[in-house]
Amino acid sequence: MRIVVQRASQASVTVSGETVASIGKGLFILVGVETGDTLEDARWLSAKAAALRIFDDADGVMNVNVSDAGGELLAVSQFTLTASTKKGNRPSYYRAAGHETAVPLYEEFCRLLSEAAGKPVQKGIFGAEMMCSLVNDGPVTIIIDSRLKE
Repeated sequence: MRIVVQRASQASVTVSGETVASIGKGLFILVGVETGDTLEDARWLSAKAAALRIFDDADGVMNVNVSDAGGELLAVSQFTLTASTKKGNRPSYYRAAGHETAVPLYEEFCRLLSEAAGKPVQKGIFGAEMMCSLVNDGPVTIIIDSRLKE
């Protein structure tokens, strides 16, 4: 699994002209599930995302996690995070997990993230054509891959 964590001052997801999720200050997280990913990947990534100290403390140093910062959470499924651009200029998504694997792992990631952060996670709609709006605060953007664990 691969996630892109963005510190946001606001973010929202719209489907067919209707806003289905929105947050103020918090984390906007894109979630990509690959073939071979397991519940352990979801566990590790959700714990890592909840604990990331990327919000400023009283001294202006990034030293506070989303919960302690009073932030909100929004997670969106994003199969294009699995893209391979090795051959040519048209991305290949052969590594993307099918719905039967991706949906449960995305849902479990969101549940575990909520548990770890102690707050609800708003979500996009899996597989829908979504319009995502984000004001990236900083900008702060961090990519985490459960297979690299760096």
